[in-house]
Amino acid sequence: MITYQNTRTDLTAPRLFRVSAERPLAMLRQCPVYKPTPMSAVPSLAQTLGTGELYVKDESQRMNLGSFKALGGAYALAQMVCDKADNEDTMSERFKSVAREMTFITASAGNHGLSLAAGAKVFGSNAVIVLSTTVPEPFAERIRGIGADVVRVDGNYEDSVAHAIELADENDWLLLADGSWEGYIERPALVMEGYSVIAEEARIEFSASGDWPTHVFLQAGVGGLAASFAANIREHWDVQPTIIIVEPDAAPCLLQSVKSGKLTRGEGPESNMGRLDCKDASLITFEALRCDADLFVTVSDEQAQAATDLLGEHGFPSTPSGAATFAALTEMTLPKDSRCFMIVSEGPE
Repeated sequence: MITYQNTRTDLTAPRLFRVSAERPLAMLRQCPVYKPTPMSAVPSLAQTLGTGELYVKDESQRMNLGSFKALGGAYALAQMVCDKADNEDTMSERFKSVAREMTFITASAGNHGLSLAAGAKVFGSNAVIVLSTTVPEPFAERIRGIGADVVRVDGNYEDSVAHAIELADENDWLLLADGSWEGYIERPALVMEGYSVIAEEARIEFSASGDWPTHVFLQAGVGGLAASFAANIREHWDVQPTIIIVEPDAAPCLLQSVKSGKLTRGEGPESNMGRLDCKDASLITFEALRCDADLFVTVSDEQAQAATDLLGEHGFPSTPSGAATFAALTEMTLPKDSRCFMIVSEGPE
């Protein structure tokens, strides 16, 4: 395990995304399949870890899509249609007419593509999802089953991003990536705004119980979930925990970037944490997490697989990507009275 303790010296830099969950929650209240995902204390796992408490928020059934990303792409798509239609009523004829004219494209490691495809189906737009050959075929089949077109490209996630950008330019399609870079910020910021719902759901439960966590573990690929959740904590939670960002040791792009003070590629082989195996961090997540996160750690493929197996035994079937934070927990020595929070970010493939 590699660790980097962040000094958090610059706490005044503006975040480049909305931290509040107000807008996505207002839209989700119109959705018949929306409900908060369960969060529960798991004393058996806490005892195994030697900590006082462990809270697990399970995203594996989120809106029937199987991961937290159900909240991101679909919301961003709907908000982009609202902005173009100048109409916040997603049931209006104006909204529906504008939505039909819009074609969205994104690269995905799987779950973001599912969310965008589902949003396009619900709101009547067209969607094209670019998947690299490292993405399992079941993801491609699920995306096609929703109604989106799938384009396969040789290489890794970064190759699929480059190809999606090319196709968007060639066809005048709307690129809706969940990562950001210089000159491309507003649309991924919408995706992250959708993720803020997860932190708000957790905040509501902790506020009601008063049992705030002392340590929050967040997994990161390009970093959208981690940055959105961490920012919501810093802005809206009554009690401030230590925030730990967890990455594969094969793709420590955020750790390396924060350590060097600039965006730095996280080099490494292909990881079994496929949804976290991103070698380049999102610009806006890097800028936020360098202010909001306390500690960056990496876990190995072997540690992530062992964590997946143990979580499954305790009723949380997932993948190495979904179990990465638990892998970090099992490798760290924390005070015995620690109250830890983690997210099972997706269900099994």
